[in-house]
Amino acid sequence: MRLIKAVIRPERLYEVITALEEKGFRGFTVMDVVGRGREGGLKFGEASYMELAKTLLMVAVHDEDVERVVEVIKRHASLGMFGDGKVFVCPIEEVWTIRTGKRELEV
Repeated sequence: MRLIKAVIRPERLYEVITALEEKGFRGFTVMDVVGRGREGGLKFGEASYMELAKTLLMVAVHDEDVERVVEVIKRHASLGMFGDGKVFVCPIEEVWTIRTGKRELEV
């Protein structure tokens, strides 16, 4: 299993979630976060914004679904501009259900 973490523009969240749900991926976690990429934030005249509002979307999937989910996120999160975001794919070693205290084989 893999954990896909996507840092995207907040205004693209609805489109990404809708597309994931249409493909059968209904479980995810969403967090509001701030950060910046290599560009170092934004500068408007005298004002500068070193940390920009982003949304972190996390989806746990089986290995065979990684490419499908990443493609959906890339397609629906992109505006073709700096700051569209990043997608990280990380291995999952174990999954535990808090309510039952049991180790799970499925996400």
